[in-house]
Amino acid sequence: MRNIFPILTVIIAMIIAWYVGAFMMNKKWTYDQANRAGVELTLGEVFTDTMAQPRPVLPAPHQVAVNFWETTFEKKITSRRSLVFHGWITLKATLTGFIFGTILGTLLAVGIVYSRVMDMSILPWAIISQTVPIVAIAPMIVVLSNAVGIEGHLIPKTIISAYLSFFPVLVSMIKGLRSPDQMQLDLLRTWGTGKSQTFWKLRLPGSMPFFFAAVKIAIAASLVGAIVGELPMSGSGGLGARMLVGSQYGEPLFIWSALAAAALLAVVLVLIVGTIQKIMLKRMGMAQ
Repeated sequence: MRNIFPILTVIIAMIIAWYVGAFMMNKKWTYDQANRAGVELTLGEVFTDTMAQPRPVLPAPHQVAVNFWETTFEKKITSRRSLVFHGWITLKATLTGFIFGTILGTLLAVGIVYSRVMDMSILPWAIISQTVPIVAIAPMIVVLSNAVGIEGHLIPKTIISAYLSFFPVLVSMIKGLRSPDQMQLDLLRTWGTGKSQTFWKLRLPGSMPFFFAAVKIAIAASLVGAIVGELPMSGSGGLGARMLVGSQYGEPLFIWSALAAAALLAVVLVLIVGTIQKIMLKRMGMAQ
């Protein structure tokens, strides 16, 4: 309870602020409708109306929860109206991009740690690559993929997800692989170990806490990349496409329920990574 109470306090405060925001942003439409009808409304009536508008500027939390329930549990998972259908499409791109991004970031980190040439050439470009807005890159990747004859929507979204996920892994793994101090490295040298043994017995195990900290960020970044990649490809499905449809057809509830699904998916993925981290570090004797 000591750990749960602060979390519940923050959640309750956010929900209260959300309701206040919904009231403030939706009341203009209520007053406009009342003025046209020549009716005066009490504050209670205004509040009630702002909490039940079919197309509110800012939906109330209970409206989002109802729409989320209906589109998750009351629709067939094969229906394009189902958040499960769209969530699965986004999840495939997220995991594929995350795997490729993690492998790429790890391999580049190893190369940078062991090669001064790569350290001086690759790392600056990797840093510069993250200064380009992903919303500008995503349409370019989609267009170039179509131009070279790549069919399907998974590969462009995978590239975008990998682009966002590789960098935190790269930076953290460089830090982790360089974390052993000079005394530890000198000790292994006195035992006659080579670079390969030093890597497997000292550098790689010492980098694991850094690796898992980066992976938690990378999996969330990969999800963001998949959603952004779906925006230029609304016909491909996915949570990003669902948000775009809601924006085009003036359905804020579609947008917010898709956002809720994306947030829930991110939480689940990070929790899974955290569980794997605890198991791995415990087996390696680096955690209790």
